[in-house]
Amino acid sequence: MTDVIVVGGGQAAASCVARLRSRGFDGAVTLIGDEPVPPYQRPPLSKAYLMGEMSLDRLLLRPESFYEEAGIDLRTGLRVEAIDRAERVIVAGAERLRYDHLVLTTGSTPRRLPAAIGGALENVFTVRGLADVDMMAPRMVEGRHVLVIGGGYIGLEAAAVAVKRGLRVTLVEAAPRILGRVACEQTAAYFRDLHRSHGVDLREGVGVDRLIGRDGDPSGPVDRAVLSDDSALHVDLVVVGVGIVPETGLAEAAGLVIDNGIAVDAQGRSSDPSIWAAGDCASFPGPSGRMRLESVGNAIDMGELVADNILGAGRSYVAKPWFWSDQYDVKLQIAGLSAGFDRVVARQDGGTSFWYYAGPSLLALDAMNDPRAYMVGKRLIEAGKSPDPEAIADPETDLKALLKA
Repeated sequence: MTDVIVVGGGQAAASCVARLRSRGFDGAVTLIGDEPVPPYQRPPLSKAYLMGEMSLDRLLLRPESFYEEAGIDLRTGLRVEAIDRAERVIVAGAERLRYDHLVLTTGSTPRRLPAAIGGALENVFTVRGLADVDMMAPRMVEGRHVLVIGGGYIGLEAAAVAVKRGLRVTLVEAAPRILGRVACEQTAAYFRDLHRSHGVDLREGVGVDRLIGRDGDPSGPVDRAVLSDDSALHVDLVVVGVGIVPETGLAEAAGLVIDNGIAVDAQGRSSDPSIWAAGDCASFPGPSGRMRLESVGNAIDMGELVADNILGAGRSYVAKPWFWSDQYDVKLQIAGLSAGFDRVVARQDGGTSFWYYAGPSLLALDAMNDPRAYMVGKRLIEAGKSPDPEAIADPETDLKALLKA
């Protein structure tokens, strides 16, 4: 009998084991996660769950009973410490578990502030796991002052939730503008205006020099922040949203090839033919070189791809990137990858959308409260179609008609 072990507790892990069973795999399947709960959704952590609008049972990707009914050996609260590739064994505590196929879906780890500048003080949080949010939520008390460090989507979402919970919010971004790595200036301006209209003190080109504990205590609660422009703030808590890095420690210790994540081939197989990887932790061949995507869609698609290829499908991965972000009453939906764009076309048609072009080629779009533009744009990008930019900019253009052109 073939033994498959999946290591991880997120979307890629859940998608992989469910796909194995739905495709008729009757071997042993073990799913191991180091958190004490079954696999759960990550995006709602910084939004609905932090707001108290989503309970833990709704956060779970599948009820715990699913794993038992599907014959999946779910091991929670268990950390995999090592991989013995020669023996095809993983070491987890006192256990040594044998595998024929090992799937690494270890996700990513948030970047933290160095302890030397106050990153280890109390009430300094990152937003990545359930435990982070469970610790943070009760400290988000109306009237308190929160400093959000980082103007990417995680930071902006945290700022929006804090405002809705009645906190005063200062957000600092060390780069010249928010969303500098991921969006055009037009999208950044849209969200800059949105946050300032809700009272956020948003400062660009300003970083954090150091955080200071109450009464100077280096291990106590955070009390003040000294910024790079020499200004100082009293703060009650700090949320750090300065990016994530792929979690590759286990793979690296086992001698697998690492290249911006666990390097896999087009089928999801690592440099060891018995070990696969999927989701945030994995980098794969793309049209312009090796790439890694941090999204729910990528985690689902890669997890299912690996399951299919364990069963012999021989499928190659073709990424269809899509993302979203919820801030206040705005839903941002993103399709495609904008890298290399040289022109942005704006469309106002009920909602707002920005379309990224490289020469005549449509690469991506950002749609704010405009699901129709998002739906059409996503389908155009996936079909390799590039409408005339002037037609996109004209609000009289029937977007759906462009799909038939």
